[in-house]
Amino acid sequence: MSENAQPLGRLDHHVQGHVGYVTFNNPGKFNAVNYDMWCALPVAMKALSEDPQVRLIILQGAGDKAFVSGADISQFNTHRNGDASTHYNEATKAGYAAVLDCPKPTLAKIRGICMGGGLGLALNCDVRMAAADGKFRMPAGRLGLGYAFDGVKRFTEIVGTANTADLFFSARIFGADEGLRIGLLKQVVAVDEFDAVVSAYAQMVCENAPLTLAAAKRSLLELRKNPDARDLPGVNAMVDACFTSDDYKEGRKAFSEKRTPQFQGR
Repeated sequence: MSENAQPLGRLDHHVQGHVGYVTFNNPGKFNAVNYDMWCALPVAMKALSEDPQVRLIILQGAGDKAFVSGADISQFNTHRNGDASTHYNEATKAGYAAVLDCPKPTLAKIRGICMGGGLGLALNCDVRMAAADGKFRMPAGRLGLGYAFDGVKRFTEIVGTANTADLFFSARIFGADEGLRIGLLKQVVAVDEFDAVVSAYAQMVCENAPLTLAAAKRSLLELRKNPDARDLPGVNAMVDACFTSDDYKEGRKAFSEKRTPQFQGR
């Protein structure tokens, strides 16, 4: 590699305690997602989703400059032209779906730039928390890109139709405070407190009963479907399983003993 060459980006994932982390690691390009990273995303999400130890999955960017700045534009000439574009589009679609359809709770931990494909990824998480330095943009209109119906629909689900129209039509940059105001973000935190606040929130989630979290997440997934396509019997079975679980017994016992319950996910 030449002295001035940028290392290729990669996608990392690891588990710490009950939290699974997916890290977009391409800091030289503000964590822009290249083709290989899109392909790796479903693999990472599947591994963490199937790990019984994991109760929450956090998506984050490497370093402190960006969550994800979008797709790696340098690959557009080679990967988004002609026949190659089909494979690229399939990879991005699978990456987005892996996050959106994840059976476990997901959280986007946003520092700095969160734009384009990065904003789409953040919206596909269940919860979004940002540091005060967060900068957001949907720049499709500045690039001449068409944005798929499902992606626009997801925006409307989170920020409403009027805000979606504004963000797509203007392609403007906006800050974390506005993101909080329009419902994009759950919380905005001072930069020097951000890691601690996210860690505390993650711990709070992970202390809760895994079967209850799974049942609630299943309901959220089914809500996105057309009513006639919803698997309500499947949801009800997961809810019923909570009431017959050892964790339900532990929850009631801990409540009566005024202590923190120790859930095992069974």
